[in-house]
Amino acid sequence: MLAAMPPSPSIRPLGSAPPLRDRGDACPGALRLHAAADGLLARVRVPAGDLTVRQAMALADAAEQLGDGFLSLTSRGNVELRGLPDGCDGRLAGLLGDAGLLPSARHERIRNILASPLAGLDRHTPADVRWWARRLDALLCASESATALSGRFLFVLDDGRGDVAALGGDVSLVAEREGAGECTDGDGGTALLRVGDDPAALRIAGPDAPRAALAAAEAFLTAAEASGTGAWRVRELPAEHALTARDVAGALRTAGIAATHVPDGARPFTAPAGPAPAGADSSAPGVVEGADGRHALAVLAPLGRLSAAQWRLLTATAAQHGSGELRLTPWRGVVLPGLPAAAAAGRLAALSAAGLITDPSSPWHRLGACTGRPGCAKSRTDVRADLAQAVAAGAPVPGGSPAPAPGAPVYWSGCERRCGHPHGTWVDVLATADGYQVSVVRPDASPATQETRPQ
Repeated sequence: MLAAMPPSPSIRPLGSAPPLRDRGDACPGALRLHAAADGLLARVRVPAGDLTVRQAMALADAAEQLGDGFLSLTSRGNVELRGLPDGCDGRLAGLLGDAGLLPSARHERIRNILASPLAGLDRHTPADVRWWARRLDALLCASESATALSGRFLFVLDDGRGDVAALGGDVSLVAEREGAGECTDGDGGTALLRVGDDPAALRIAGPDAPRAALAAAEAFLTAAEASGTGAWRVRELPAEHALTARDVAGALRTAGIAATHVPDGARPFTAPAGPAPAGADSSAPGVVEGADGRHALAVLAPLGRLSAAQWRLLTATAAQHGSGELRLTPWRGVVLPGLPAAAAAGRLAALSAAGLITDPSSPWHRLGACTGRPGCAKSRTDVRADLAQAVAAGAPVPGGSPAPAPGAPVYWSGCERRCGHPHGTWVDVLATADGYQVSVVRPDASPATQETRPQ
């Protein structure tokens, strides 16, 4: 099935009216393909970014046999395949289905689950929320009502370090450090649940977290239907139908889930509680030391794009030296867990030689770009080529000046849709008819209200 790609919602100015949706969303999936300028596009949901070696190999096969030979990583830890030919949907579904990447055809576009990539891997993880992700995915795929969620609706599961909590989840869960212990299978600890931008939260028992997340999503569907606006996401609900933690508490009571209202629950969703421990930056490339003596490798894909050869090297490293799994990150990276300490540095060097970003000092670290031309007809220019030229010249922000927000991600976009842009504070490099325009985007304001510097 082909889908027309709707405009990605650009950053809405504060106080503006929520959009009115007169149809369902048309986000692409693995079974609903989008017709792009460079061929058909498939977006394969990978809940929590977790892939087995077999699944990773299936994606490489699909890219080589059906696509353009590359795999694109998204800001939600999913995979896109581009350059697909007409009539390939049956073969693609077969490849993905055989690898277990399509557990439910009716639910494949709503399996949008982000989880802390280093959960359970480094020395500072308070809880392994990956269990929550696996259980939530199973509950979603078994839920009839969940099929009404849009392909944009997002679940975020944070292990307490605050790395993914602020990435715009519709339903967010954060493991609390106190009482979380070392639970790795969901059998203990507590979590805070939050919906949209409501500053309040609900404290629930860790084992109840997956069911609570689904109940919150179902509460959103009820609110969206009552609003009559066709809202796709929690933030799109009009004020008179806004979904709050208190509303969700009622849904949890109905589901038999105990919850305590926390009026000021926003803080754990914007930053980790207490000082950030050393090595807690899960967006940075490098070697991650584990508490069990095993190490993980974290690498980034330049502009989120990997050749099939690079992908197969990552897969082989996971199979031969690691635990046999790969974790995709919302920073368009890959984490390979379970390597012996003695092998980690050598394997990381091999990945660096293959063109992957393995060092935080790389000029490509924290740089991103939309697809641009020729893949997207709406783009004004080939932003990736322009960015590559700018990096080669030592000026990733046009104009030659340092980034106006030191340390913030820099993202180049070919049009106002800014597809795939970061969250939080970031530097917006936008292609216009008069060249590139640079601005700083902050969570509490839109690009138009920032210090803008046309180039």
